[in-house]
Amino acid sequence: MDQKGNQFSTFAGVFTPSILTILGVIMFLRAGYVVGEAGILNAIIILCVAEVISLLTAISMSAIATNTPVAGGGAYFLISRALGPQFGGAIGLALFLAQALSVPFYILGFTNSLVASFPSLSAWFVPIALGTAAILFTVNIISSGLAIRVQYVVMTLLALAIVSFLGGAIVLFDPALLQANLGPAYSKPTIGFWVVFAIYFPAVTGILAGVNMSGDLKDPARSLVRGTMAAIGVGFVIYLLEIILSGGSQQRGDLQAQPFEMLVKNALWGTGFLVMGGVFSATISSAVGSFLGAPRVLQALARDRIFPILGMFGHGSKDKDEPRYGLILTLGLTLGVILLLGGGDSIAAFDMIAAIVTMFFLCTYGMINLAAFVESFGANPSFRPRFRFFHWTTSLLGFIACLMVMILIDTLAAVVAALVIAGIYAYLSRRVFRSAFGDARRGFQYALVVRTLQKLRRMVPHAKNWRPTFLVMAGSTQTHMTLIKYAVWMEGGRGLVTAAHVISGDLQTYGARVESLRSAMETFLQNNALAVFPEVVFTEDVDEGIRTLAQAHSIGPLKPNTVLFGWPHSAERSDVMIRHLRSIAALGKSVVVVVDKGLPAEHRRQRRIDIWWRGQTNGSLMATLGHLLAQNWEWRDCRIRILRVIKDAAGRDSSRQAVRKLVEAARIRAEPRVIVSAEPFPEVFRSHSAKADVVFLGFQPSEDESAEHLYHRLDELLTDMPTTILVHSSGEADLFA
Repeated sequence: MDQKGNQFSTFAGVFTPSILTILGVIMFLRAGYVVGEAGILNAIIILCVAEVISLLTAISMSAIATNTPVAGGGAYFLISRALGPQFGGAIGLALFLAQALSVPFYILGFTNSLVASFPSLSAWFVPIALGTAAILFTVNIISSGLAIRVQYVVMTLLALAIVSFLGGAIVLFDPALLQANLGPAYSKPTIGFWVVFAIYFPAVTGILAGVNMSGDLKDPARSLVRGTMAAIGVGFVIYLLEIILSGGSQQRGDLQAQPFEMLVKNALWGTGFLVMGGVFSATISSAVGSFLGAPRVLQALARDRIFPILGMFGHGSKDKDEPRYGLILTLGLTLGVILLLGGGDSIAAFDMIAAIVTMFFLCTYGMINLAAFVESFGANPSFRPRFRFFHWTTSLLGFIACLMVMILIDTLAAVVAALVIAGIYAYLSRRVFRSAFGDARRGFQYALVVRTLQKLRRMVPHAKNWRPTFLVMAGSTQTHMTLIKYAVWMEGGRGLVTAAHVISGDLQTYGARVESLRSAMETFLQNNALAVFPEVVFTEDVDEGIRTLAQAHSIGPLKPNTVLFGWPHSAERSDVMIRHLRSIAALGKSVVVVVDKGLPAEHRRQRRIDIWWRGQTNGSLMATLGHLLAQNWEWRDCRIRILRVIKDAAGRDSSRQAVRKLVEAARIRAEPRVIVSAEPFPEVFRSHSAKADVVFLGFQPSEDESAEHLYHRLDELLTDMPTTILVHSSGEADLFA
């Protein structure tokens, strides 16, 4: 049954949780420390870099949010609907962990400030933190609406605290102190610009607090843009004032050692209690915001059924669809982190969690920007965001900025994060999704392919760039599996394979069957892990259809350069086959005919490929296809033999040297072999290649030989032989290019 969620306004649902998370624990506990370590100028640079990343991400988020109906799940929803369930699932987990870890992060911040204000409570640090977590859980489990209303009180206290400590800093402002604190003075060799940046960055991660409430907003598209931009602007101004005023009113040593205590001590008119009330309120409200956001991300992830194990977390309460199970899991993680890290150096634990949260959020921000870039660059006609101040360059810049900052903060952590996301993506890619949502990846790939094809069309082809592009006249895919398999092997991941089924029939009568037959071919090819494009054509005459398809089939400039047939089962079809060969050769295409004797045995430890060299034109294509065939894992460690027959023993050495030079010049791994024999070629052929797994043989029909005679001659030659591939080359493939 449909459940009606909350209907929060821009101010209540976006601006309030965002600004309270932005103006939170970092502002009170670590902003002064950042100024003391990095200096005023570097602190301003840190703020600007962090805010630029946040702003670029907000712009990308606004573009996506105003283009599609936004449901629950916040950033996860935006990413998954643009990049698909694989990326969405990977980032959804990262985002949930970032939000869930933010809860103990803010609770530890609250407890640190409480103990700093009342040192006698230091022995009760862990119980206080655990009790705070339990109270916040209770507030959230009762109602998210209650949590939002509590934040109005928090905002009032926060505003009074900001006025108190900024006012006190203005009264104590000393230009000499400002000058002394301009540059950096790091207290330890292990502390540097990017270490301090990692501690400070959570100050700007509050924009996701509003995004995570997307499913509970009255007008998500409108509210997300306005509320987030307003929160970023207000937060930037207040943080900039704090950096300048605290740097001009406090000694560096105090900034480094007692940043929070000095805010309380220097409060305007002795109102340090307002600062204490502000930090208590800010840290608690930020924890509430994360408690609101994390379970909703998990709920959306579960409802998309990306991870079946998360199914229970998709359930919501009957009245307001509250994610109760997600709240319980978030509480469990919070209590675990507090018990693990709350007993030692609490401020060091706080800084460590800040760095971890920073990496998670940078991953999420980067993916939001990548999602917007994919949407825009893909140029889907459906991408029509109402937010006009957006261009794909800003989202690309945001993605690159997030990636670079992650690397600069901690290269190893960045690599680990990327590997984890890639691993989850790879796992999800193996699953079959029947998602009810479309994503922008197809549009992105479509635009990329079209642009690439246009560029490729203007490039002059060269033998060095030759790639096999097969058109396989496969007929029934199941019956002609060997043809398709060999085409895929010989394409070797370097070109394209299209399997065509030409059917005799009237298109007007059977037109409706085209797509169903093509879909059946597609299913068969996918089930057999064959990277092949299916094609179905109805025509009044099959042979005329084959010739037309050989002329017309293409993907822009990617026209088939090699047409592959199966060997006819009767002499009656031989005349047609020779006519196909000559007409296709007239089009400048190569023809490959597979005499199907079945696929090689799977248990054979080392397969063998025999290539009979009788001239460079056909020989170049045969050797190239043999080399590509050997690159497949099924043919790993196979032997390639290039065989040449001569009648006179006097020419053995020169012929062997010529074949060896041929192999070296061709840069392929093959064993040259010269055979001296006066016996007829069929006998030599059988005696040397009967035990090969596949044989390549040049195919050059003479104008004087009838098709039927040619058929019987080759049929007799290949009796009791392995699968043989007859090659008639157009000369386009040059082994020595």
